[in-house]
This record gives sequence, C-alpha cells and structure tokens, in this order.
Amino acid sequence: MKTSIGPHIGQLAPEIDLPDERGIRWRLSDSIGKIVVILFYPADETQVCTQQLCAVRDHWEQYRAAGAVVVGINRQSVENHQRFASRHSLPLRLLSDAEGAVVRSYEMNSLMWVKRGVVVVDKEGVIRFRRVVMPFLRPSDEEVLDAIKKC
Repeated sequence: MKTSIGPHIGQLAPEIDLPDERGIRWRLSDSIGKIVVILFYPADETQVCTQQLCAVRDHWEQYRAAGAVVVGINRQSVENHQRFASRHSLPLRLLSDAEGAVVRSYEMNSLMWVKRGVVVVDKEGVIRFRRVVMPFLRPSDEEVLDAIKKC
C-alpha cells in the first residue's frame, strides 16, 4: 500500500514551465536561490479556491517578508486566470497547466480536478514541505509561512 505520494520531501522539485495569467512563461528553475510556494488548487472562482487565494492576498506582506515566491497552478486557461486575478486583486502569479503535465508530475491530479495542495521548495530546488488536503479544506497561511521559515 502506498502511504505517501510524490514527489517526496527531500527530492528535487520537478521543473515547472507554464504561462501565467498574462501569458508570460514562468519557470521554477529561474527561481533557484529563492524559496518557492506552489499552490495547487482545483478551479478559479469556486468558493474554497477563492477563499484560499484571497487569504494568500491578505497575507501577502508576510509572504514577501519571508522572501517567498508564490504561484498558483490549476488546469484552467490563461484567460480564466486573468479574469480571476483581476476580479480579486490577486498578487500571486496564476499558472495555466492546460495539458496537466505539471499537475501529474507533482501527483496533484485527480479524476476530475486538480487536488488542493501546497509544496514549498527551498533555495536549492528541494521540496521541504508538501501537503495535500481535502478539496473543501485549505492549507492555512500560518502553516505555509511556518514551512517557509524552516527552509
């Protein structure tokens, strides 16, 4: 029986190379030397996802003070992300994984949606924190900020 999903804590994070809500490519490898928080979430404009990303927005100064780069990923289009980010004044980049390759490489795929999870990658590109939660729950910002401080 498989008790944990990968990639695992202590492993190098799989590369990410996706367009953001403005159509600009974002690569994880360009962030070596910085702590990166990757938020996987099912869909734009759903209740829990909107609450989750608005909470990140409301704690944005704490994320910045911790020196973290924060990105959100799901399988929706660049255009959807642009509308969502604009409507809620979201400061983080929202990456479009339309083909689902990154979602699969992080094992955040489910039958119908992207799983809700968070991965924290240290300055060397190694995963230091990984948590997947039930779709109707969300990781707390305090938990993520604490994980950043431990990097």
